[in-house]
Amino acid sequence: MAKTILAVDDSTSIRQMVAFTLKSAGYAVIEAADGQEGLDKAGANAIDLILTDQNMPRMDGLALIKALRALPQFVSTPILMLTTESSDDMKNQGRAAGATGWLVKPFDPHKLLEVVKKVIG
Repeated sequence: MAKTILAVDDSTSIRQMVAFTLKSAGYAVIEAADGQEGLDKAGANAIDLILTDQNMPRMDGLALIKALRALPQFVSTPILMLTTESSDDMKNQGRAAGATGWLVKPFDPHKLLEVVKKVIG
């Protein structure tokens, strides 16, 4: 059975590129347009990995990570930030919130798959 990845980003084109890249490697992908929708979809599905942007309406990536980490089923689920934010301060905030790793946009599809494989196989 394919591993399921939740891709959360307010940019439709980024979500489409992420979904295409992951689906072509055999992963199942669920898309969400912001943190609140991501939280709702995470709670309704079995998720193996979450990829989230930082800057989104309704709920940003850090708030999403904190909300997910507060739920028992997501305490150890890998969560990767995929964002244009690359400052050390923002990365430290991500780690403190519970992010497993950090990828900077624009992303290299091969690098994304490499990281995903390393994290969930």
